[in-house]
Amino acid sequence: MRVATYASVAVATLLICLKFFGWWVTHSISLQASLIDSLLDGLASFINMIAVYQALKPADAKHRFGHGKIEALAALGQSLFIGGSAIWLLYEARERYAMHQPIEFAGFGIVIMGAAIFITLLLITYQFYVVKKTHSTAIAADMLHYKSDLLINLAAIIALGSSQFFHIEELDPIFGLLIGCYILLTAWRITTQAFNILLDQELDDEHRKKILTIIKSHPEVIDVMDLRTRSSGIQQFFQLHLLMRPDLTLHKADEIADDVEEEIIKAYPRSQVMIRLVPEIPGDTKHEPPIYL
Repeated sequence: MRVATYASVAVATLLICLKFFGWWVTHSISLQASLIDSLLDGLASFINMIAVYQALKPADAKHRFGHGKIEALAALGQSLFIGGSAIWLLYEARERYAMHQPIEFAGFGIVIMGAAIFITLLLITYQFYVVKKTHSTAIAADMLHYKSDLLINLAAIIALGSSQFFHIEELDPIFGLLIGCYILLTAWRITTQAFNILLDQELDDEHRKKILTIIKSHPEVIDVMDLRTRSSGIQQFFQLHLLMRPDLTLHKADEIADDVEEEIIKAYPRSQVMIRLVPEIPGDTKHEPPIYL
């Protein structure tokens, strides 16, 4: 899995260099937009590399819950950088559209973008193999970035081809504007996701229902209360109360809790589970499940 993250960062670096050279030669807005998108992919790949590294690094005495929030902090910085770049790109595209500045050496730009598509396809093929083998969510998310990169590269080729063969210069800034809007939207989504992790937002209802189903499938569990969930990087943390029969011995109740924890970790291999055992007392309303469950 680490090799896949290294390959992703290496490919992103190569694409950035290729596209920067192509943009410097052609001054194409659509190629510039593709360059900024590759910067986004490169930073995302670097964050994934950190996330995988940190996931394999055990918690220490000063970081008992691990180091997963480093990913969210890095993502927040990434989104601010990319958001600013997208705004600058939108300004450049608007100016280019108003001035009708022609593209220089459009054929060279087409070759550069064709090479970028080929390299990206090789990376996606390798990432697909890794995801199929390891089921890594981090690599799967990274692969999604590069799939969208293919469409952006294709849009740049269309704009460059229109200029080279049909002398239609307007498509270049138009595609630049569209790609800039897409990048700005992506930056906003990254910002939102980073804040959700930093503020310990609950996992979505689908995951909560899945966890509750796993817990309640144990025959000795009467009910589950006060389920709290959060994520940190690629790790998840679950806290819950198990309602059990009052006549169970402490040893037996502890065995049941271990069974429940084992089943949850099977579904979420990188999770930590904290369980409090609560005896069922007839007529007791103190331990009634909260409404949000």
